[in-house]
Order: sequence, then structure tokens, then C-alpha cells
Amino acid sequence: MAVEITCDVESVEEFKAAMQQFDSAMQRYVHRQLASWAADVKALAKQLVPVKTGHLRSSIYAKIQEWVAEIGAEATYALFVEFGTRYMQAQPYLYPAIQEHLPRLEQIICEAIDQAKAEAGLQ
Repeated sequence: MAVEITCDVESVEEFKAAMQQFDSAMQRYVHRQLASWAADVKALAKQLVPVKTGHLRSSIYAKIQEWVAEIGAEATYALFVEFGTRYMQAQPYLYPAIQEHLPRLEQIICEAIDQAKAEAGLQ
């Protein structure tokens, strides 16, 4: 038994256009939300970091590139403060800041999908 599937070319083109608009809308929305999330994590890390000279605190950064948020510190000793050494106890500031804001990531993604669907007229 053979099954024949036919598609209306016009509806396929409309679907492709809607999906492209959906993708673009979702990327814009996620980027905005991710940037806001990363800024909040960065702010909390700056509050939590131990301060002697202020260099470590001033080197904390948040970068957003496509769907990736990178949060860290550029000071050469940042890793030693976060994880400790055999001579110095760890004083975590990045990990707790990320953990505090981690639950919001799922919410951001769900909201992005809903927002993009609405912008693309797929709801």
C-alpha cells in the first residue's frame, strides 16, 4: 500500500517564512534576556568577591555571544580565590552567584519560546 503525501507549495513557503521569523525573534529575545541574566550574575559576584585591592572585583565580566553567556574574572589569581589552594581556603564568588540565578535560565528559555511564537504569529 502506497501513501501519497502532497503539500501546497504556498503553505510550505509560508511555514518556512514563519519559522525564519520565529528563529530571528527568539534569538533577539533570548539575547536580551541572557544579557540581563548575566548582568545580574556579574553584579552578585561583585558583591560576593573578597576585596583587598579591588582588582579582582573590577576584573569580573559577563560576555554574551549568540546563545552563550560567559561570566568570569580576568585577574590572574581569580581561579585561586574561587577554588583555593593548598595554602589558602577557597572563597567562592562566581559559583554562588551563578547558582543563585540558575533557576531563572529555564524561565528565560520558556518565555523566549512563547515570545518568539507570538512575534511569528504561531500561537
